[in-house]
Amino acid sequence: MSKSDNIKAYSAPAAGWGALKSVTKAWVSSEKPLKNLRAMLKTNQDQGFDCPGCAWGESPDKHMVKFCENGAKAVNWESTGRLVTPTFFAKYSVSQLRKQSDYWLEYQGRITHPMRYDALTDHYIPTSWDDAFALIARHLNGLESPNQAEFYTSGRASNEAAYLYQLFVRAFGTNNFPDCSNMCHEASGQGMASTIGIGKGTVVFSDFALADAIFVIGQNPGTNHPRMLEPLREAVARGAQVVCFNPLKERGLQRFQHPQHPFEMLSNGSEPTNTAYFCPKLGGDMAALRGMAKFLLQWEREALAGGQPPVFDHDFIQTHTQGLDAYLAEVDGTSWQHIVEQSGLSKDDIELAARMFCRADKVIMCWAMGITQHKHSVATVQEIVNLQLLRGNVGKPGAGLSPVRGHSNVQGDRTMGINEVPPAWFLDSIEQRFQFQVPRQRGHNTVQAIQAMEARQAKVFIGLGGNFAQATPDTPRTHAALQNCDLTVQISTKLNRSHLTTGHDALILPCLGRTEVDMQAAGQQGITVEDTFSMVHLSFGQLPPCSEQLRSEPAIVAGMAKATLGNQPVDWDYLIADYSRIRDLIADTIPGFEDFNARLQHPGGFHLGNAAAERRWNTQSGKAQFGHSLLPSQLVNDKILARGDKPDLILQTLRSHDQYNTTLYGLDDRYRGVFGLREVLFVNEEDIQRLGFAAGDKVDIISLWEDGRERRICGFELVAYDTPKGQAAAYYPETNPLVPLESYGDGTYTPTSKFIAIKLEKASPDKQIPATQL
Repeated sequence: MSKSDNIKAYSAPAAGWGALKSVTKAWVSSEKPLKNLRAMLKTNQDQGFDCPGCAWGESPDKHMVKFCENGAKAVNWESTGRLVTPTFFAKYSVSQLRKQSDYWLEYQGRITHPMRYDALTDHYIPTSWDDAFALIARHLNGLESPNQAEFYTSGRASNEAAYLYQLFVRAFGTNNFPDCSNMCHEASGQGMASTIGIGKGTVVFSDFALADAIFVIGQNPGTNHPRMLEPLREAVARGAQVVCFNPLKERGLQRFQHPQHPFEMLSNGSEPTNTAYFCPKLGGDMAALRGMAKFLLQWEREALAGGQPPVFDHDFIQTHTQGLDAYLAEVDGTSWQHIVEQSGLSKDDIELAARMFCRADKVIMCWAMGITQHKHSVATVQEIVNLQLLRGNVGKPGAGLSPVRGHSNVQGDRTMGINEVPPAWFLDSIEQRFQFQVPRQRGHNTVQAIQAMEARQAKVFIGLGGNFAQATPDTPRTHAALQNCDLTVQISTKLNRSHLTTGHDALILPCLGRTEVDMQAAGQQGITVEDTFSMVHLSFGQLPPCSEQLRSEPAIVAGMAKATLGNQPVDWDYLIADYSRIRDLIADTIPGFEDFNARLQHPGGFHLGNAAAERRWNTQSGKAQFGHSLLPSQLVNDKILARGDKPDLILQTLRSHDQYNTTLYGLDDRYRGVFGLREVLFVNEEDIQRLGFAAGDKVDIISLWEDGRERRICGFELVAYDTPKGQAAAYYPETNPLVPLESYGDGTYTPTSKFIAIKLEKASPDKQIPATQL
């Protein structure tokens, strides 16, 4: 047992009474309970607003309540009665604010006025919108090259804001678009584009009700996509298999109590959300999948030899795929010893998973950042695709591939052109429609942007939402890199640490939230988002803005563009007057958005379509391509081992249940039994003893990397937890200082936040620097 009163066992199912209690607390503490109740009831409804939380899609069924616990928290967190006014900034210097926790900063409420940093007084002071835009234009136009500016985008930006942003930045002359996609699903896009010709999921919401089996790999929907629990529970109830691969035993993948089922709530009952649960080692998913393929190949040969029906879908393979022989040669050449050792699963476990997969005619495979934040993530995504291709599980109802995206419009932002390596057809389309020469050279992703600022090669940073300083790896280096800039600009709703990590000049530009009414010259405006199933929804804010000084994200982008470029290549004010004009431009330049405005009138929006789901393969060969990567010889960095460093544990970073990305709604993680505390390290009890500690001890965590830099966070409490031996888990952003900037996925530059080699030391009293303040 832990020595801390903050660690308490939690035995209740996911959601249920615990969720209702947590939502009620968030609702009341918003200080606007009556208005926010109305807002919550309009969440994800026709003529309402799209949830500002995750990207999970909507059931077409009509319900009065279409939000989950974390969605309700997101609404109440955004629509709070607490305000950060110029008086607040006059009271606190930036140096004083840096001493506060991330949770305290955001808890102060909504930013109400545009603010400029005054280095002489170390305070933010009010500024006008015109002066702010003029300052941005002066810095941008004073650069030696457009490539000296970095334009970041959060996944909450609307399609309209993202499209204008990319148009402004490309007209300015660069493809420097570091964005949150670089840090999450980059491997999904690359792994799928190279195999099936499109980097998006091939399933829609209704497919989950038709599937015979659903595999949930490296994903924790109970915290990250709670609305996904309902289709998982329903699948189990109708006899489908729900197979989970996750190193931690997560509550949402075990049992679910539906808050909208009165009998279940009154009886305190719950239903299972899985039929099998496997706990591979961190980074071992590819080995487990390779083992499943090895069993399928064995059974295929036995079936053919015995005159039995084949295991593989030969008609599909012959008609629609290429590269099977090379892939099967890799499967044959991978030893069982290698598979078992790297996966952390027994051969019997892998066989059971393979049989569940093989017995199902229609299989959906879902995954998230447990797959994509590793060095070999692209190869792992390709391995998922390979399994599905063997059985023809792409392009038929109830089957397919589903990378479950994080933030509410992270997929839409990429569709709109927020991409440092845009496809040629997109650049051609922009160039033809707007008649200017677009930049063609590759831009900076997130890691490269940090490196460029660190080297003083990038001098301006503009963040369209998000909390770049805390969301990114190697936190002290990222902070120092931002402070090298001549100008940093943060377009935000709430105060966060990025505002306190300033360049020589710095601006905070306060924007409307998703919940707020957006009035422009033509009347109230709606914005659009794209969910994880490629459904495009129209979203209308419901609440009055918390300040008359707020501007919408599209209007802020247009204001920066007009000040910098003039009315080139468009009349920016004309577009902002009526967002349907922006959507007309999107329809002119991006396939799938034809008749954009008309199609939005359909309740629930419209589907963009997916070529692979229709068995049209936009690959060089015109067919789906089997990948054939080698299983990594080992997962720990060779150069670390060559230095003689042997890690005590392998760490993954993750969210708590009171958190969405870097936004902390509270300090509890009730599913994991942690209350009022975030500096914790989840470790197998046998490992705690092996390393000479006891549960409840405080430790310093040091990551191991080839460059020899010390990366240390201090004073974390050890929590005994059900995770495979040799593995550990802790919350980000507190653990982001441990992730080396140069440790990223092959071909993706995505930080390897799910595989960090660490050592533990007894906590150093003289180094008690809270990780949230690094």
